[in-house]
Amino acid sequence: MIRMDAEDKTKTNSGPAHVLTMEDWDVSAIHALLEKAQYFADNPEKLPLQRLYAANLFFEPSTRTKISFEAAERNLGLDLLHFEADTSSVIKGESLYDTVKTLESIGADVVVIRHGRERFFDELRGHVNIPIINGGDGCGHHPTQSFLDLLTIRQEFGTFTNVNIVIAGDIYHSRVARSNLEVLERLGANVYVSGPKEWMSDELLQRYLPMDEAVEAADVMMMLRIQHERHTVKMVAGPDEYHKRFGLNEEKAARMKPGAVIMHPAPVNRNVELADALVESGRSRIFKQMKNGVFVRMAVLHYVLEKQKGWLDQ
Repeated sequence: MIRMDAEDKTKTNSGPAHVLTMEDWDVSAIHALLEKAQYFADNPEKLPLQRLYAANLFFEPSTRTKISFEAAERNLGLDLLHFEADTSSVIKGESLYDTVKTLESIGADVVVIRHGRERFFDELRGHVNIPIINGGDGCGHHPTQSFLDLLTIRQEFGTFTNVNIVIAGDIYHSRVARSNLEVLERLGANVYVSGPKEWMSDELLQRYLPMDEAVEAADVMMMLRIQHERHTVKMVAGPDEYHKRFGLNEEKAARMKPGAVIMHPAPVNRNVELADALVESGRSRIFKQMKNGVFVRMAVLHYVLEKQKGWLDQ
């Protein structure tokens, strides 16, 4: 069972029972979760739980999210119930609901789900008795990616207030953009967008900056992968043309402000949205984001299991 300082401020009971969208979280609960993640970052020793089981249901490909959840679960001492969609009863037609209820019945205490269908969780919320963590739903939401982005920005600047953040690229198809846009503004950041206007709503165009202006204004350039697998029409430009018009290359990066940083949820299409030379440059925080992903997912798991099981010692 985890023991934490009785004065620790990371415990909160005001947040949601599940982790599905960023809109569900009020500002105080967001800050409490980030404090919990920072606690894990500052205290890397093993913190074993009582015997609890986690199941990761990934119906879409994933490297960072899936493996960092597994690392987070193991760091917390959780036992993993292994699930592979292509060798499960899903291929026999079993519904997502029946799959989750089966895992709940077998003994899962928490499930992490990535699914190609937007808002897959609507059929589960209120009908299952264990916490659900959204690992990404189609073009919808990706709350744990948003939390790790928030932690990285807060570590860099110490605040969100008046930090200029440009989210650039395939906005329309990005669940990362959807999760981050609203919550960053709610936390006090100035949020802008850039990239192909064809991939933006009229509402987003009201905060649009051309790339040449964006790189000079930004404290954070958050570049997005082109979501080829979600496109139903041909992309607006070939890779070389896209990189020239909408990507972040070395010439543009040289005009960024001192102290400004580059972020990306990865995987990176090198020399398309981001120049190869910038991926591991001094401005890049891409691998820091990945490292923070483990701490944030530890915090999210810790949060939902404490709320569900009440096992956190005071």
